[in-house]
Amino acid sequence: MARPIPPKHSKRRAIGVTLIEVLVALLVLSIGLIGVAALQANALQANHGSQLRSQATNLAYDITDRMRANRQDALNNAYVGEYDAVTCPNDAADLPSLTGSLAERDITEWRVALACGLPSGRAQISRSGDEFTIRIRWDNDRLAEDESEEVEEFVTRTEI
Repeated sequence: MARPIPPKHSKRRAIGVTLIEVLVALLVLSIGLIGVAALQANALQANHGSQLRSQATNLAYDITDRMRANRQDALNNAYVGEYDAVTCPNDAADLPSLTGSLAERDITEWRVALACGLPSGRAQISRSGDEFTIRIRWDNDRLAEDESEEVEEFVTRTEI
């Protein structure tokens, strides 16, 4: 019995199809890697935003603890006011001098922490009866999706 001879053209077509399959696979892989990179960038932004919110929470609790430790001055409104962050010092020689009452020193130290912890940080402490409201705001334009989200705010209320 004679063996059939395969056509010569089928081998050439198989080689070309394999090359196209490899190119399509590379295209799909590259699109997937771009998606993973975008996902990683979004995760880093969300992590940075979370870190700033945690810092604002810690700053609010810090001033609350200072007010509780100096309760009489807190009840005399020594901590009430609006505060912009001072410049974050590069070393100990750049720290502002701590003079005045305990409340004034607390506010000075807190403003330094506000400057070092939050971009363009500012705060407001207000009082209504025995309840104090602490508002901390910072610049969030790097993470904002529109202009309404450019300033982030953390608010806490406590009784002294």
